[in-house]
Amino acid sequence: LPHARPALVQRAVPVPFDVMELHRLCHLVDTAVAQLGGLDLLVNNAGGSMPKALLDTSIRSFERALTFNVTTAFELTKQAVPAMLERGGGSVVNISSAAGRVPDRGFAAYGTAKAALTHLTRETACDLSPRVRVNAIAVGSVATSALEMVLTDESTRTAMEQSTQLRRLGEPEDIAAGVLYLCSPAGSYLTGKVLEIDGGMLTPPLGLGLPDL
Repeated sequence: LPHARPALVQRAVPVPFDVMELHRLCHLVDTAVAQLGGLDLLVNNAGGSMPKALLDTSIRSFERALTFNVTTAFELTKQAVPAMLERGGGSVVNISSAAGRVPDRGFAAYGTAKAALTHLTRETACDLSPRVRVNAIAVGSVATSALEMVLTDESTRTAMEQSTQLRRLGEPEDIAAGVLYLCSPAGSYLTGKVLEIDGGMLTPPLGLGLPDL
C-alpha cells in the first residue's frame, strides 16, 4: 500500500531477576542502557504479600512485605535516575494498591507496605522534580495469575466483583493503559499523584472473615 505507515519496531529484553537481591538492582539498569541505548521509564511492579491475621504475622514476614513492596522500588528508582538524567529526564510509575487506603483484617503487612509505597511516590516526586516525574497507580482486584490462588470458587469471584462499582475484575490492560498515560506526554503535568484504577472500589474486595479477638 503506497500510503501505509511503516511498522513500529519494538524490542523487549527479558532479564530473569530476583529484585530482593537489592545490591544487584544496578544490573537491571545497566542491561537496559546497554541493550536499548538508554533509560526513559521505570515501572516498579514487583510486590505482594499473603494475608494473615495480625497476631499470626511475624516480624520477619512484616519486614519482608516492606522490603518486597517498598525498598525494591526505592532502590531501583535511585539506580535508574542517573541514566534518565543522561537523556534529559524520565518518568517513574509505582504499582501500589487500593489496600494501601482501604483497611481490611489480615492485611496489616501488605496494606501498610502499599501505603508506604504511595507516600514514597510523593516524597520521590518532590526530590526528583522537575526532571523526573514520579506517580503511582492504586490497583484494585485485577485478574492475574497472582489472584487465581484466592479465586477458588465462583462465589469468591462474585463477591470481589460486587465490591466494585463497575461489577467486574480489572484486566492487566486496564493497568497498562494507566501506566501509558502517566508516562506519555498526556500525563506530562502530573507528578506525585496516585491514579486509582480499581473499578470504583468502596469496600475491601476479599473479606477473609477473620473473627473478633
